[in-house]
Amino acid sequence: MLLLLLASCIKEEPKNMECDILEAWVEGDDLARHFSQATDMRISDVSSGTDMLTFTVRRLSTLPALAVHFKLTPGATVSPASGSLQDFKNGPVTYTVTSEDGQWHRTYTVDFREAKLPSNKYDFEGFELSSNGKYYIWFDGPDDNTKEYVWASGNEGFMIASPNAAATDYPTVPDENGFDGYCVRLTTRSTGSWGKTFRKPIAAGNLFLGAFNSKYALTNTLKTTEMGIPYVKEPVKVTGYYKYTPGDVFTDKNFNVVDRIDEPSIYSVLYVNHDEQGNEVMLHGDDVLSSPYIVRKAQVASLPATSQWQKFEMEFDGNTPIDATLLTNRGYSLALVFSSSKTGDTFEGAVGSTLYIDKVEISFNN
Repeated sequence: MLLLLLASCIKEEPKNMECDILEAWVEGDDLARHFSQATDMRISDVSSGTDMLTFTVRRLSTLPALAVHFKLTPGATVSPASGSLQDFKNGPVTYTVTSEDGQWHRTYTVDFREAKLPSNKYDFEGFELSSNGKYYIWFDGPDDNTKEYVWASGNEGFMIASPNAAATDYPTVPDENGFDGYCVRLTTRSTGSWGKTFRKPIAAGNLFLGAFNSKYALTNTLKTTEMGIPYVKEPVKVTGYYKYTPGDVFTDKNFNVVDRIDEPSIYSVLYVNHDEQGNEVMLHGDDVLSSPYIVRKAQVASLPATSQWQKFEMEFDGNTPIDATLLTNRGYSLALVFSSSKTGDTFEGAVGSTLYIDKVEISFNN
């Protein structure tokens, strides 16, 4: 009877319901020659909103069948199995991750692509809804088979604050009234009751070359923005067109009204993306303008409010010599950032401030 009583008091712990890939990598010295950098063999800190993992290789035609390894949420399983040989020359491979309790699953697409020259012209005509249908994302490429998701925004973070918002009410959305065709509309939004609780009253509309990592959305928001993508040319100048209308009431992060007119922000930096020991360097919102790894910097000094399309132009400054070999091997990354509130990263700005961006072009040193 005592044993039965003890058994009745012991309850099994509920099994994990999560089914995420946390990290993916390829290992083996014999495979390193297919990658420009050793860090290209690993994708760390996979964002919870990501379902596409892309490895960049020197040449796809010479890539052998190889095994991709995964770190999963505790108890989860993946099919095909982690470490199983797959041939990626014929296209992406779909992996299905199943939660420990067996009730939930997610599909991921793993792809290997050749390093190519990034585009230097962005018209923002390529966009679609995210996989969960909540917000818009942008891609570069002429067709579905060559989409490059080089642009990111804080939309995924805004989803946490306003999960029921319509896609068109997010901070960063497409707009059909561009300088030519579609453009991007960036609007500083209120984060409502969530913002009051976490003392993050606004979400500035932003768009940047790089990736958004929602892992830090509640703890260290400046780390959510992973700025920059590898470039193999030295940038000289960035041009484009903008319109801007500031919001009516500027507030600080403590919800206090400040006698100040909101301003937009447009800037770009080129930086060395590995340190002296070969470790990956990634710039975030807290050091994108101050990191010692920056070798070139460009910033639009003044962006007056205007209801008509106006051209902007910014040239890169910096005297640090560019290492041609490092540049060829994707050793530099370029960050290009647009924001509807210049100090939105510290949650200061005016709700309703709106920046339109279109026809962006990067000029390079020949």
